[in-house]
Amino acid sequence: MKDVLCVIMGGGQGARLYPLTKVRAKPAVPIFGRYRLIDIAVSNCLNSGLNNIYILTQFNSESLNKHISRSYKLDPFSKGFVEVIAADQSTENVDWFQGTADAVRRSLKHFTDPAYKYIIVLSGDQLYKMDFNDLIRFHREKDAEITIACNPVQASEVSDLGIMGVAEDFRINKFKEKPRDSRSVQDMAVKGKENDFFLGSMGIYLFNRDVLSDILKSNPKTDFGKEIIPDSFSGKRTYAFVYHGYWRDIGTIKSFFKENLALTDDLPPLDMFDENWLFFTRPRYLPPAKINTSNIVKSIIAEGAIILSGARLKHTVVGLRSRISANTSLEDSIIMGSDFYETLDDIRDNQSKGIPLLGVGENCVIKNAIIDKNVRIGDRVKIINHKKVDDYDGVDYCIKEGIVIVEKNATIPPGTVI
Repeated sequence: MKDVLCVIMGGGQGARLYPLTKVRAKPAVPIFGRYRLIDIAVSNCLNSGLNNIYILTQFNSESLNKHISRSYKLDPFSKGFVEVIAADQSTENVDWFQGTADAVRRSLKHFTDPAYKYIIVLSGDQLYKMDFNDLIRFHREKDAEITIACNPVQASEVSDLGIMGVAEDFRINKFKEKPRDSRSVQDMAVKGKENDFFLGSMGIYLFNRDVLSDILKSNPKTDFGKEIIPDSFSGKRTYAFVYHGYWRDIGTIKSFFKENLALTDDLPPLDMFDENWLFFTRPRYLPPAKINTSNIVKSIIAEGAIILSGARLKHTVVGLRSRISANTSLEDSIIMGSDFYETLDDIRDNQSKGIPLLGVGENCVIKNAIIDKNVRIGDRVKIINHKKVDDYDGVDYCIKEGIVIVEKNATIPPGTVI
């Protein structure tokens, strides 16, 4: 697979995931206690035998760039790489990346290896497990110039995706971006064995390299999904590859919350426990989680966590280096953990100043919440959305779709009720 180059989009502002994207790029948002969103796309590439990978970054990219450089150091004898291409200004372009297509267009000058015949463009903020060899094989069999990976969706889901219409051989002949009413795309439904379905674009595109270069040089538009791809149907052989597995676009706080907690299910939709398809991330060499006498139900505890006596956890994800103090209750929540441990000197100094310890204090109740990294929550705090509001902006926290999000590095004083 040396003739395939993978290009992963590092993400824009990710406004719908704010405040998780307040100080980091969307693909750098922590997931599942120990990973970041970008790890999913990179792992799918590596597991598929594709190890020529560029990641295009721009917005709030410091933590993402650092994670990539610390996580993915490939064997030099493999001649593979996982490298960042950051947005830059030049004499030719004085603006930053204006969209997905513009980012790839301005990065073409780095894709100079003549061995590359195909370029896969991927999103860095999706959850799925996909062998790209199947996509490449389909592309070659169809003699396609562009292939778009599509996921079967029901009529109730079409308003969130770009919907593809196809002929019998799955050549794409129609496109509608996020149709408000499924009736407007009724003629684009695909006959299934049991029920009809629609083909929603996954934002995963496979191009012949010369075709991609030709399109981007002749079409100045800036976005693949809304502009470049629809404009190409009439002039390029464009096909839909149907992927029937689990796939989610992490676009909102609600979807992020739901898909994280889904990993606690007995049979989670995304299997992270498959030794034949590992998800990679930064090796941290942390000690195992330490748990005193506690009641833990349907939860995930990452390495380095400390859970003290009397704690009660239910349907909760506890991240790296988390500290959960005695007699604290967590339910339907995500605790992202910490980037560092406090030393004994730090603890004494902070206690003398009345600053809570890093982590969650004693006798707290947290429910239906996301606690970002390096948060200090004092004793007897209740984070329960006690007024049952849907949306609210507070100091160091906010509520979105009924979910309380405590921002990174925030301090919640003892006795606070949210």
